[in-house]
Amino acid sequence: MKARMSLIPEEHKEHVRSELGEKLEKPKNKDILTLVFIYSGEFAERVIRNLINDPSFCKSCGLYCDSCKYNVYSFVRNVRAAIELPDPSRLPAFIDNPEKYMPKKIPKADLCISSGLHKDLLLELPNCIQKAGIRGLIVPIEDFNEVPSGLRKQLEEKCRELALENAFPKPFCSLEPKENSPTISRFVNELKVGRPSLEISTTKRGDCTIINSTVVRRSAPCGSTWYIAKKLVGVKTEKEILYDAIAKAHHSYPCTATMNVDPETKEPILHIGGYIIREEVEKALKN
Repeated sequence: MKARMSLIPEEHKEHVRSELGEKLEKPKNKDILTLVFIYSGEFAERVIRNLINDPSFCKSCGLYCDSCKYNVYSFVRNVRAAIELPDPSRLPAFIDNPEKYMPKKIPKADLCISSGLHKDLLLELPNCIQKAGIRGLIVPIEDFNEVPSGLRKQLEEKCRELALENAFPKPFCSLEPKENSPTISRFVNELKVGRPSLEISTTKRGDCTIINSTVVRRSAPCGSTWYIAKKLVGVKTEKEILYDAIAKAHHSYPCTATMNVDPETKEPILHIGGYIIREEVEKALKN
């Protein structure tokens, strides 16, 4: 089985560029942060489609869609390649020669983001990307069965030996800038994805305080923050009502993190994602 090089489809590039036109935020210099995705499964594709702002991606609002995010950003130029490896279920349980299944050529980039790989292929990945001149590795953990704590520790050790920046956010929407990881910090700050950040304004309606408007400053990598922010407009800030609205929107988008209880955190990872957006909404309401 061979790796499949899946460059971002040209029709997506052209649509995004033509729709945004002069509204695209041009980098102040040519040194844009570049990404390579090496993955298996659907989660990484959700992140890619959110980053490039694929107009056919977010359909959560259905007929009520007002294209809230489609004239705001596009990072299609930052994504060098998306390389899909075989699904773990189609591979042997143990792989003695993982290099046989790895990409023959990986384009040079700043960061590699990897999700859904067979455990033996994931262990081989730091060697491959270091040879390609990549400086850092992000492995989101949406399901602890894909990256158990023992495997994560092995990967952290390998990355240290190879001088690779590394992050294993559990879930991806918990990722924040890291003091000793400038490249990963650039990913969060420049592409504005990771732990969500919002601005919220309120208004009085009778005896109630209502959310009047929301602005997404940083989105969860899957794009869910945009949907949740929209669903909060018109919601009362009373705690029980607010929490219920956040939870419903978070589930409805949907969040695809596992509902199984994570052995380390003693919580389902999906719940952790829900707590994160809830904390950020509360923080925005206080500011």
